[in-house]
Amino acid sequence: MDLRSATILRASALWAVWVWAVLIKNMVTDHSHGIGFRLVHIGLAVISIAFAIVTWVIVRRQRRAPKLPTDR
Repeated sequence: MDLRSATILRASALWAVWVWAVLIKNMVTDHSHGIGFRLVHIGLAVISIAFAIVTWVIVRRQRRAPKLPTDR
């Protein structure tokens, strides 16, 4: 994986974590919505954060993997 692709994937993972972390904070402190609504959205946030972490790990592994010679 080239550096540009890795940087874009890492940036999108960081952005997803930031956005969903803010949503979780807002859902915990805002009591104008029902508990079911808040739990569903917090659950979606946790799943999205997990995907972002997995994306980060995949990028790290790909960047650290030994480079194979290309066939010409």
